Amino acid sequence: MEEVIRIEDRFYILAASSIAEETTRVLKHAETFLITDRHGDIRPLGFEDHGLFHEGTRFLSRLVLRMQERSPLLLSSTITEDNDFLMADLTNPDFDSEGGTLVRKGSIHLHRTVFLWEGRCYEGIKITNFALHPVEFSFSVEFDADFVDIFEVRGVKRLRRGSMLEPVLKDGEVVLGYSGLDGVVRRTRIGFSPPPDRLGMGRAVFRLRLAPHEEAEYRIVTSAEIEGLPSPSVPFEQAFREVKETYRRHHESACIVETSNEQFNDWLNRSRADVFMMLTDTPFGPYPYAGIPWYNTVFGRDGIITALETLWLCPEIARGVLGFLASNQADAVIPEQDAEPGKILHELRRGEMAALGEIPFGRYYGTVDATPLFVVLAGYYYERTGERGFMERLWPGIERAIEWIDSYGDLDGDGFVEYVRRSGTGLGNQGWKDSEDSIFHEDGTLASPPIALCEVQGYVYEAKEKAARIALALGRDREAERLRREAGALREAFLRSFWCEEEGVYALALDADKRPCRVRSSNTGHCLFSGIASEGHARSIVEGLMDEDFFTGWGIRTIASGQARYNPMSYHNGSVWPHDNALIASGMARYGFKEEAMRVLAGLFDASLFLDLHRLPELFCGFKRRRGEGPTLYPVACDPQSWASGTAFLLIQACLGLSIQAPDKRIYFNSPVLPPFLQRVTIKNLRVGKAALDLVFTRHEQDVGINVVRKEGEVEIVIRK
Repeated sequence: MEEVIRIEDRFYILAASSIAEETTRVLKHAETFLITDRHGDIRPLGFEDHGLFHEGTRFLSRLVLRMQERSPLLLSSTITEDNDFLMADLTNPDFDSEGGTLVRKGSIHLHRTVFLWEGRCYEGIKITNFALHPVEFSFSVEFDADFVDIFEVRGVKRLRRGSMLEPVLKDGEVVLGYSGLDGVVRRTRIGFSPPPDRLGMGRAVFRLRLAPHEEAEYRIVTSAEIEGLPSPSVPFEQAFREVKETYRRHHESACIVETSNEQFNDWLNRSRADVFMMLTDTPFGPYPYAGIPWYNTVFGRDGIITALETLWLCPEIARGVLGFLASNQADAVIPEQDAEPGKILHELRRGEMAALGEIPFGRYYGTVDATPLFVVLAGYYYERTGERGFMERLWPGIERAIEWIDSYGDLDGDGFVEYVRRSGTGLGNQGWKDSEDSIFHEDGTLASPPIALCEVQGYVYEAKEKAARIALALGRDREAERLRREAGALREAFLRSFWCEEEGVYALALDADKRPCRVRSSNTGHCLFSGIASEGHARSIVEGLMDEDFFTGWGIRTIASGQARYNPMSYHNGSVWPHDNALIASGMARYGFKEEAMRVLAGLFDASLFLDLHRLPELFCGFKRRRGEGPTLYPVACDPQSWASGTAFLLIQACLGLSIQAPDKRIYFNSPVLPPFLQRVTIKNLRVGKAALDLVFTRHEQDVGINVVRKEGEVEIVIRK
């Protein structure tokens, strides 16, 4: 049988172009996302990820605006601060009008406003004549829909595809269709208002005459329709109002962080807007989809880590993640899905290829770390909210997760959690570094499964610690005591088996023969985050992570330079991942290394200054920082990516030493610090139970002062120095 993709890693993302070559604009709402160039155009030929996507399928592969058969000139474009609208200002090149008069460049202004709502893309085009004389000209909209699956865009080759349907043109509207091999008909409906003067195959042409300072407005509504699913039609004006109202409600309820540094505020505001944009409503609450374009769907690990990063300011995200994942725990052994009872979901895909089983990810459980991280998040959520009733309802899911850890997770009974792929087409590596070449020995030889990752043992340790605290709160004292004993035993075994004295790190992993992978990797920093590291080992780990082999000036590499498979341009073997850095910095702060945590914060903040919209991507290359240059972009990184967007908030929490114990009605600040570029940080509307606070942190030479500006309700603030 032919491989789905003709390289070793079945689901490697082919790079036909780089995000560094062309700045893109991204919008998302629920299951729909849009990627355009800065003009607002969807263009093929070298920009294969452009398009309007809905539920894993591209419904619009071309949408190009032209004036007199030529591309307008770009003046400016942006995504508004709340990520709700794409705005592009364009003007005309020199051209001869319909009457033969020369229209000089810069005479006509075009303003494009684009937004998404309920499976539709809405676009308004406002055209204004600033010439001193009337102008007659035409503009056109070129369109197409290829209905390819997102995995085809990624580079997966299919043996067969469905059939395109005959286009239907009627009353200023065109309907393009595709009948998939899954028996589902998908349609793209494009409506023009006012109707075009000429509507043909792939092109709508509008002719207009504008007097000086006269304006004309046009609207284009593109609907992604899937047979058998509701597709409510929402008028343009109503959709516009509902988008604005949604973002207004978000602002009113959100905890807001502001600082004395306006550039830092730009990063925070974009990060908050990106997290909010990536949220998709589920019956259990909001769930942060992982990233655009490749991962606009539920991922267990990504959702959990994003929820952890944002828990202190927006616990509703964690509640939605916990509820959704508990309801989708595996309840049977299904090898082709890598599913086992109690295991937490890795990813959930829609689309033709998922429905046909051409990819294994329709409902896929091939992750070793999402299950313990689920329990960790549950523990932190209880501490953050004190919602005992929710914990009672969630407890059966926590128990099933612990049972999976102890049975299916520990494959050989040695007390460590390992993974091995059961699915013939699933992921070979099942930690967060899931590339085929990411787990290896010091000589570069790939580790043989079953594989026990160092960070996973840390997650399991903290999962049992957190589960014990929940059990105690629920009156399950015996279970709490058992879980604490098991956590302690795991920690002792881990410290004996994983520590590599010469390298000064915990081994990346143990292979099938229990041989340690003596590789200097960022995974060791996650052992600080979980608390499994010993105090004695912590200093060596921190010093190593901050030396020049690891720390680039922008952030900590996934693999230190000098290691056998180190490559700063690789996905997992030398690149810099913001979320990885945030977890590591949080771990550093946990062990008292605040100065190092601030250096990580400073590096990523500096990186954001060089990036479009101040948005940190999924990852960037691990080259050493060079004076006067920004970080080197990774060609096919998701941008935005939820856990990259949540990075800023976990880093702030780490520096402030912020923790919340809602059951005790207390907020703790453990040795708070601020970097030199932040003289003041203000937190508004921080809610703990029924209480709400506004706090101001002021940096002094040797200290950070905390001023409570507003306090409503019962909550105590405890400062430890």
